[in-house]
Amino acid sequence: MQQVRRLLGAIGVALALALLYLLLWPVPIDPVAWAAPSDRGFVVPYDANDALDFARAFDITPHDGPEDIAAGIDGHLYSTSADGSILRYDGRGKVELFASTGGRPLGIEAMADGSLVVANAYLGLQRIDRHGTVETLLDADSGQPLPNANDLAIGSDGTIYFSEASSKFSAASHGGSYAASLLDIMEHGGHGRLIAFGPDQQTMRILLHGLNYANGVAISDDQSFLLIAETGAYRILKHWLSGPDAGATEVLLDNLPAFPDNINAGRNGRFWIGLIAPRNALLDRYSGKPLMRKVLQRFPAQLRPRAVPHSQLIAINADGEVLMNLHDASARFPAITGALETADTLYLSSLFGQQLPYVRKQDL
Repeated sequence: MQQVRRLLGAIGVALALALLYLLLWPVPIDPVAWAAPSDRGFVVPYDANDALDFARAFDITPHDGPEDIAAGIDGHLYSTSADGSILRYDGRGKVELFASTGGRPLGIEAMADGSLVVANAYLGLQRIDRHGTVETLLDADSGQPLPNANDLAIGSDGTIYFSEASSKFSAASHGGSYAASLLDIMEHGGHGRLIAFGPDQQTMRILLHGLNYANGVAISDDQSFLLIAETGAYRILKHWLSGPDAGATEVLLDNLPAFPDNINAGRNGRFWIGLIAPRNALLDRYSGKPLMRKVLQRFPAQLRPRAVPHSQLIAINADGEVLMNLHDASARFPAITGALETADTLYLSSLFGQQLPYVRKQDL
């Protein structure tokens, strides 16, 4: 009987310690209450299909995570990768190292002079000339390091519009851009910004702040507006640069069934958006309960909300109408972040994996 009492006492102590841990252990997030929109799931126009079953891929081993792709004026394609490399593709399967940036390059775009601009999550904005030489364009704001440059678009006048995903959870200090994104989305504290870096490469302006994980950025062909993916709020924003609504921002696409990532301007007024992973039911359920999100953060990493394999890409027009919805139900290429559209091919970027997927338009 005494042994039973000792056992029950030990169990009671263990349970009390576990409860104290779940309620009181320090965590890096300070969650903010918000009202997540009701998740409708993958219904029309986001319903599942097999459109990406025809996708093939270039092998980029030993590199990993071609998070964004740009078309150079030299006819080559260029992608970022997780090890800091910029890779060059000839379109026929040849892949070579073009430059080494260090850090974690995410977004990449080509300038009119043939150089490339990279948003590096660790190091800020970088420029790479035609010979692969890397220089820093912008790595600080008012003396403080840029903690999480994410994606960018370049205006015809040379202005670089880029997203700072989170000013609180820097990629360098929190285990990389993916780990930092999980913290920022769990907190929902509005630490993201949209920034304009002038063509003089001296001045910067904050266009938007208070965004929940600012991500993809694209500019319209007529230069009148930007589209911005607010990943943590499941929506796409439209920010007017000119016209009667210049300076105003509106919600273009709301209540997406998955987290939006990159946005790339395509052909004929299209914009391509990668839906990197389905929404998480726990995040939505406890969106208005900050304490419960703190408790969730104390769970082992494998039990916390995280990205699950998913392959989906949508195209929209300037009015937010979904023009195309492409899935791969088997998620052979998980975590599709976006796409570069050429005359005959869609090249798919991804957060993970040692392949650069592509699909011929004739197969869609």
